[in-house]
Amino acid sequence: MNLRRIPIRSILSRAAAFVITLMMTCAAFAGTSATLLLEEPYGKLGFFTATGHAAVYLSGVCAETPLVLRPCAPGETGVVISRYNGVGKHDWVAIPLIPYLYAVERPEDIPLFADAKMTAFLRDRYRRRHLEVVAPDVRDGETPAGNWYELIGSSYDRTIYGFEIETTRKQDLALIKKLNSSANVSHFHTVSRNCADFVKDIINFYYPKALHRSVFADVGITTPKQMAKTMTKFSARHPEIQFSRTVIAQVPGSMSRSTTAHGVVESFFKSKKYIVPSAVASPIFAGCVAGVYFTTGAGHFEPGRNANIFVAGREAESPVEREDIKAYQMQLKHYLAGAYPETSAEHVEKVWARLQSKAQPALDSQGHPILEMQVGEKLVRVGASASNIMNGDAPPELVRQLLEARLGAELHHPSPHSISESEVDRDWNLLQRAMSERDSSLTSRSASLDANAIHGNRDSTGVSRTPLP
Repeated sequence: MNLRRIPIRSILSRAAAFVITLMMTCAAFAGTSATLLLEEPYGKLGFFTATGHAAVYLSGVCAETPLVLRPCAPGETGVVISRYNGVGKHDWVAIPLIPYLYAVERPEDIPLFADAKMTAFLRDRYRRRHLEVVAPDVRDGETPAGNWYELIGSSYDRTIYGFEIETTRKQDLALIKKLNSSANVSHFHTVSRNCADFVKDIINFYYPKALHRSVFADVGITTPKQMAKTMTKFSARHPEIQFSRTVIAQVPGSMSRSTTAHGVVESFFKSKKYIVPSAVASPIFAGCVAGVYFTTGAGHFEPGRNANIFVAGREAESPVEREDIKAYQMQLKHYLAGAYPETSAEHVEKVWARLQSKAQPALDSQGHPILEMQVGEKLVRVGASASNIMNGDAPPELVRQLLEARLGAELHHPSPHSISESEVDRDWNLLQRAMSERDSSLTSRSASLDANAIHGNRDSTGVSRTPLP
């Protein structure tokens, strides 16, 4: 019996084709997810602004443009979609995840210590490259006014809590078709068509009637906190559906820290400028407000409970234990006590914030953010991100001060459960490198001074000339 020999190359080609087909099939049926983003309020808070902001992150949906959606290709990370007031007259805008959080395209470009100037620089740079269709330049190429800045760099302004629930590619495709075929025209209204209403509609598209507003706790207004609360309850009723929580910490820096998101009645009850005058003018009304607050349990929801820590470009981490946080804080305290007697982490942050406020943000040759700072008569460049902080031409002392400020800010974050252990370890290692380089610089400088002194005490014959007392 004759056996037909099959060439090895043919076997390998068929095997490779089979593997590729299998991978494509698995990708087509791979699970995706929808994450409700509860974003803390910041700045001067009014009656409604204390409720914060809501958006939805879709891991399987990507953006052809900020206004046109498409399925994600392998390796893409999805988009954040939300409703805004006064952004190009559009009802919704889609932004890739990392730019939405940090106004940069690569995780390695996230600045270690953010201030208003660096934040504005990164936002405008991203706008010019990707958002001209939504927020075009005005006269002479100047930056436009308006609320377009809310589209990118949200993590510079606030801490964000994510509530993730599994979805399917089929559901994603249906949502893409729905949004792309609908008129994307803004009809924003604080009471009836706000950002939380949009998120409610998106999540309910995947899971009908999963989210609903509260008639009592929020007087019928849809709020971000209520959406997160009802999504958590929905997941508890459906344990077969994968669900998880994540906290995305506000970037350390001199930007004002965000505050806890409240519901409508909770915001009124916890604000002295509202509840105190109301209690004086009408004790019965104030009592009713208090009754609604306590009976609805409006203040009992903890968005960061059992949440993992989001780390850009990496898998989410478990939260750092309180004992470990205290150990880190004590270690930093001892370090600062040795480096700066009679000072504190807060003082170090303020000193660096003043220095950075005088610097100009720019980019290095690799596109990483830097700070251009004047040191005497010399203009030096300080790497502003973890990827380039050791690569600039700045004195090691400036690098050390930046890292000290970063560590002080992240270890004393208002939300301790949002601290990333891997980032703290990275920053400690960078600080140790900066200290080592500073010590080497001081040793080299001292040796140079000694050599100059010896050289200066020799005559033309090379014989040492010791000055007379």
